[in-house]
This record gives sequence, structure tokens and C-alpha cells, in this order.
Amino acid sequence: MFSGQLIGVDVGGTKVAVATLEHGRLSESVVRPTEASSSDEVVAEMVAAVDEVRSSRTVAVGVGVPSVVDFATGRVRSSTNLHLADLDLRLVLAERLGLPVFVDNDATVAALAEAFDDAGEPIVQNLVMFTVGTGIGGGLVLGGRVYRGATGAAAELGHTLVGVDAAEGVPQPGEFPQPGSLESLAAGRVLDRLAAQVAERSPSSPLGKLAAAGKAVDGHDAVDAAQAGDPEAIEQLRILGERLGIGIANALNTFDPDVVVVGGGVSTAGELLLGPAREVARSFSLPGVGERAEIRLARYGRQAGVRGAALLAGLELARGDDAFVPPRREVEPA
Repeated sequence: MFSGQLIGVDVGGTKVAVATLEHGRLSESVVRPTEASSSDEVVAEMVAAVDEVRSSRTVAVGVGVPSVVDFATGRVRSSTNLHLADLDLRLVLAERLGLPVFVDNDATVAALAEAFDDAGEPIVQNLVMFTVGTGIGGGLVLGGRVYRGATGAAAELGHTLVGVDAAEGVPQPGEFPQPGSLESLAAGRVLDRLAAQVAERSPSSPLGKLAAAGKAVDGHDAVDAAQAGDPEAIEQLRILGERLGIGIANALNTFDPDVVVVGGGVSTAGELLLGPAREVARSFSLPGVGERAEIRLARYGRQAGVRGAALLAGLELARGDDAFVPPRREVEPA
């Protein structure tokens, strides 16, 4: 069991969520919407979120960001969905907070949440994580250890190419997410577009009625409508799920894991998304590969990111990594 209070920060394209982990208990997340248009604003929102929950017992902060991170230094090397590229995020946050800070990719910390218990011991040896939110992230636990690759940038599963048309040779690359990548075909922003298309072509549908009332229809509305039984919304989740299933099939064929976990905001659709994904993944994986793999939703749901980030902080403290720690800020007891 970790000593002291750990804070987990989960940064997404549209929100910052924070929670505390203490004595094996994870608090409810505090979620702050974000519309930050610069790195300074993103950092300010992270600091404000941590300050909202920290106490005199806080010993470290873990942060998950949807970015390519040099884990050893906590420097963000590139970031598709946030203004964080080329930022020494670990150092900046440690200086602002006066606490040890550890930064990793958001899907990697979500994988950590699903594969490790509250004491930081692995409960799954081989796990592949897909986080389906604004974009699609990936995390890997192999042999009971988080796998980050040679530079800390491994498991960018959203950028695996699942739909490239190479009939006339390889097309010219575009901006990220690349056309034909898993993220370009199955992320939350894609569901936003599919929902808007349904609203436009079917004005009498639940989504069409929302649009007629002046609502900007998005993927959340599609999930709500599908769960209420609307066949057109269910069809859009089937399309998204089947595309995700191709990405899962690639993971099965590559890693032969014990578990594949699907999390992120779109995973609230549950079996409406996962059912088609699971069926396609099984159909497109090589016979004899991945046969033992459980394909399931994240057990911790929206809490996976904050839980994993807090566990990251505890594990790194226990490992003896306390670099980048400036003088501690005094905080009123909570």
C-alpha cells in the first residue's frame, strides 16, 4: 500500500479530471471542462484542478496526457489533440505545484489502472488498452510491466493503419491522424460526424429532432439515442465498433494478450460498441492467436485515467524517482 495521498490527473481533448488515491481508496473524479488554446492555458487548468483536491497529505501527482511523452523526462514530444508539443510538462508542473510529478501517455496510465491493484502489483500479465475518446489511444502491459518502447512512445494504437487504400500504391501521407488510421475512422469525433449525418438525413429521428430544436448533435447524443433503442443511432455505433474491431484484431495478432480493454468516453455505449468490435476482432484474428484473450470494457470506466495516473505516481515514488522536485508549497490541511 502506498503511503500518503496521491493525485491522478487525466487530461483529455475537452476536459481535465482529477482524483485522489489514499489508503487504497480512489475519490470521485472532479471534472473541469477545458477549451485551452495554448500550452500555458492547459498547464494553468491542470494546476487549478490539482489545487482543488490537494491537501497537506499529498505526496505526488501523476498525469496522463493524450500525447507522445518522453517518459524519463516527462517532456511532451508531440500532441495531436492538445497544445502541449515540445513542452517539459513534468518540470513545469513540478515547479508550479511544489510536488513530485510524473507524466505519461493517457492510455498507458489507463492500462496501468486495469492491470495493477491498489498496491501496485500486476493482476494481469499481458494487457492491451484502447481508449476511445476524442482520439484513440493505446496502452500496453507485457509480462506484468508497462511497455513504453525505446523512447517512451510505444502503443500509439490509434495511429495504426486499418483502412488505407493501396490499390494504386501507397497514397501520400496527410496530417495526423492519417487517413485510414484507426483514429481517423473510429474515434469520438468520427461518431460526432456520423450523428450529425443522421440528424441531417433523418429529421424525424431522435437525433434529427434534437438538431431541429437547435442542438449541436454529437456522439454523446448518438450513444443516448442508441441506448434508448433508436435503430439509426445503433447502426452508427455498429459501424464505429466494427472499425474498432479491426484495430483489436491487429492487437490480438501482434501481442496475443490475456486481456483487451476498451475504455474512454465512447465506451459508455457498452455492448452496442463492444459487441460489433468483438465479433470483427475474432473474425480477423489468425486462428490459434488471441483465443484466450478476454475483450471487455474498462472496469474503472471514466475513472481509469485518474486511477492509473495516481498509481503511476505511487509506483515511481516507490521506485525512488524523485527528480524535478522543487521546494514544497505549503497547503492548508483538508
